Amino acid sequence: MSKYKRVMLKLSGEALSGDKGYGFDEGTVLKVADQVKKIIANGIQVGIVIGGGNFWRGRSNKKMDRCKADQIGMLATVMNCLYVAEVFRTIGIKATVQTPFPMGNMTEEFSKESALNRLGNSEVVFFAGGTGHPFFSTDTAVALRALEIEADVILLAKNIDGVYDLDPKECNHAQKFDKISLSEVVEKKLKVMDLTAAIMCLEHKMPMLVFYLGDENSLLNAVDDKISGTFVYV
Repeated sequence: MSKYKRVMLKLSGEALSGDKGYGFDEGTVLKVADQVKKIIANGIQVGIVIGGGNFWRGRSNKKMDRCKADQIGMLATVMNCLYVAEVFRTIGIKATVQTPFPMGNMTEEFSKESALNRLGNSEVVFFAGGTGHPFFSTDTAVALRALEIEADVILLAKNIDGVYDLDPKECNHAQKFDKISLSEVVEKKLKVMDLTAAIMCLEHKMPMLVFYLGDENSLLNAVDDKISGTFVYV
């Protein structure tokens, strides 16, 4: 029996693209959906934030106005959430996409009360569009929404298998942490999530589990604290 009653899942956009590195890999998304369905069946409520990196990396373009780049990134997260929510529905999971700004009849505008009601009815709520403001990443959005819905933990499902002292893609001698405190993450500016989000989680005592999405049953193992990644504690 999991000790968690409500979790906030952050999915990397790149991780959802599989080996392609862009767009969607339907097989990967279906594996996620199947695991989430089992998690809900076990009585655990699930909120989800998805990054937009499989469509847009605006910060890499130094010539573009930052506000415009971030707005495009927000729309990329909306596309991701609409797609993944629809895949969820095809296997019988009730899902709603909420955004911090109105988008006609495509999404529902964010409301804590509505989100909690839907979560309580075994529905997955996707929180798309970031915070609705530039200069804030989806890391900040996941921290904010996790605190607003009073989640027990943030599950960071990435295309890397945990938290390292150095970038493992650049340093062969990078060391992975099995456990690390949020205060140490902030002090060392480790790339778990951006600094603004990490400080929010530290101040409000929000723990995190960081793991590789592609591991077998990665999400099911995460809700049982059986990850092979990193537990970030407070």
